[in-house]
Amino acid sequence: MRNIQILSLVLLFLGSYSCKEAKKETKDTMENVEAMAEEVIEEVEVKTLKFSLEPKSDSNVKGEVSFTEENGTVSMNVGLSGLTPGEHAIHIHEKADCSSADGKSTGGHWNPTFAPHGKWGSQEGYHRGDIGNFTADEKGNATVDFSTDEWCLGCGDETKNLIGKAVIVHQGKDDFVTQPTGDAGGRISCAGIIE
Repeated sequence: MRNIQILSLVLLFLGSYSCKEAKKETKDTMENVEAMAEEVIEEVEVKTLKFSLEPKSDSNVKGEVSFTEENGTVSMNVGLSGLTPGEHAIHIHEKADCSSADGKSTGGHWNPTFAPHGKWGSQEGYHRGDIGNFTADEKGNATVDFSTDEWCLGCGDETKNLIGKAVIVHQGKDDFVTQPTGDAGGRISCAGIIE
């Protein structure tokens, strides 16, 4: 009889111990689910920066530019007015300094990888700032939409970080050949990308 009592106590102890372990495992699982949910929320964080483009080189070209970063991709949207109809180049330049009348205070094209100038995505190479050309309509208005995972807004990677750079609109079009600028002509509008 004594053996049956001892066996009953052992089974009771094991049963209660198993319940405690199941509760502990459930608690650990819930903590893991909460941590993963926080990570997902962080991943879908959206950053948006907006700036005004100001006329340079005695032009009347002005507009708005916005950068939005979501899920590792930066999208640029530009709206412009005051352009001459036809093709124009737009680039990211190395300094967010639009103080000079001719826009040259922004320095050269942003080229943190020291690649040759070229068309975006070219096998021969391209600057991180070589966005390309766009066309202004007969009223001098234009929009530019561009997206890439080769840019970021405020990350620690200086080969991708747009903060501290400038958007420059050029008088002419980029020929994608002439080094290091593409022979795009004067700088007619500027916006510094600052946080």
